[in-house]
Amino acid sequence: MKSIRFVLSVVLLSLATVAFAQSDAHKMAEPKVAAPKSEAQTSFDTMKTLAGDWEGPVKTDMPVEANVDIKPLHVSMRVTSRGNVLVHEFQEAGTPLDSAKYDHPVTMLYVDADRLTLVHYCDAGNRPRMTGKVSPDGKTLEFDFADLSGSNTYGHMYHAVFSIIDSNHHTEDWTYMMPGDKPVHARFDLQRTK
Repeated sequence: MKSIRFVLSVVLLSLATVAFAQSDAHKMAEPKVAAPKSEAQTSFDTMKTLAGDWEGPVKTDMPVEANVDIKPLHVSMRVTSRGNVLVHEFQEAGTPLDSAKYDHPVTMLYVDADRLTLVHYCDAGNRPRMTGKVSPDGKTLEFDFADLSGSNTYGHMYHAVFSIIDSNHHTEDWTYMMPGDKPVHARFDLQRTK
């Protein structure tokens, strides 16, 4: 009699396990509804469409006395870190990656909690952080200064605007704040090269 009760207990326990497993399998088979994306994530997804290589002319309102020869710019953007970061690098078109001779600032864009964040690793030796907002039409992303790490001896990047014209053309407007809070604006008119 004890052996029948023992076998019956094992059979009931096995049936219960199978029933729970089937119940869990049914739950797993149900389609999951994705949570709606935040504005920051939607904006970041828009920025990631700019991944690739770009080139174009630069216009600036730098004072004439600066006597700077502004050459066309090459911009490279790539998505990395499992899709969580967009790396933006720019340099004069046709120049080698030689940090001792040429400027080569790097900017990282990512979603931080509910904010689209930009950190610019500047050749001036600092790292301004900006937060972004997308325009109602989704084609313009504007970044406003939040704070600065590092020295402000030579000034710092202060504002950036990315405007998507189409999949092969976008503009970037950058504002650099010189010492004494004198802004210098630069506009890059970029065409996709790949």
